[in-house]
Amino acid sequence: MQRRSEPPRFDTEAFRVRDAVATGSSRTRLTRRDLTAPIHGVRAPVDLDLRLVEAIAVVMRRDQFVSHLDAARLWGGPVPARFDGGPVHVTSIGDSPIMRRPQVTPHRTRLVDVPVDTVRGIRVSTPARAWFECASLLTEEELVVLGDHFVGPAGLATPDDLAASIVAGSRSARRARAALARVRPGVESPMESRMRLAVVDAGFAEPEINVDVTDDDGGFLGRVDLSWPALRIGLEYDGDHHRDRSTFRHDQRRSNGFVVNGWILIHATASDAARPAVLFERLRQAFVQRRLARMAPSGQSS
Repeated sequence: MQRRSEPPRFDTEAFRVRDAVATGSSRTRLTRRDLTAPIHGVRAPVDLDLRLVEAIAVVMRRDQFVSHLDAARLWGGPVPARFDGGPVHVTSIGDSPIMRRPQVTPHRTRLVDVPVDTVRGIRVSTPARAWFECASLLTEEELVVLGDHFVGPAGLATPDDLAASIVAGSRSARRARAALARVRPGVESPMESRMRLAVVDAGFAEPEINVDVTDDDGGFLGRVDLSWPALRIGLEYDGDHHRDRSTFRHDQRRSNGFVVNGWILIHATASDAARPAVLFERLRQAFVQRRLARMAPSGQSS
């Protein structure tokens, strides 16, 4: 860790106490009420919205980096809420000492050329490495959701990157491979991932993801979260923002366009995700309706 050559800015940044003292700040100055101590050995302005991971980053050495769940969070990945408020995962490289602090879960990697990136000035695991590190902490479904995020529109990793991150013979390798087999590019939200997994686990054919649908004249009708285009069946997840009046009206007009073009569009909400039996029954009925329509003689309705 390089020592600072200039005094810290007491009003804009977090800093190490030892660096402040080394550049001329008095111990008395470091105890004033305009500063807070987020962790031992670190001070920050009281009005600075400093997260624990950012405070830990101040005292990390160059041979350490934020890893596992905290790296995934810094990359914007969906991490389950049950891990909120937990200790920060910090990995040390090679034979360097691990970080021993009450707010830290320490790890070590023997790889001296471990891939490390930077997010907002903090050394972190790459997205693919963070995904595999999380395999020891997340369920298979949660790992799929995280993988979908990394290979999704953000373009943080590819399925090949995730595959290359798996350490053969490790305790988490089997879970990671099982999750990777279900990771799909193109997913735009964690709930889309969960709905897709739930539908497939319920026995339905795997849907296509975020398909742009047009009418018979080529006019754009909309993008469907999950769909079976050959059957003209779609499944949409409606989050809380769909309750807004203007959004609701737009959704109604959009749904009408699908209906008049022969689509069955099923809408799911958070309550359906928690208790999907009714949703699955609606979806089953849609498949039955399409099957009966195909079996009906030409010119007759189903």
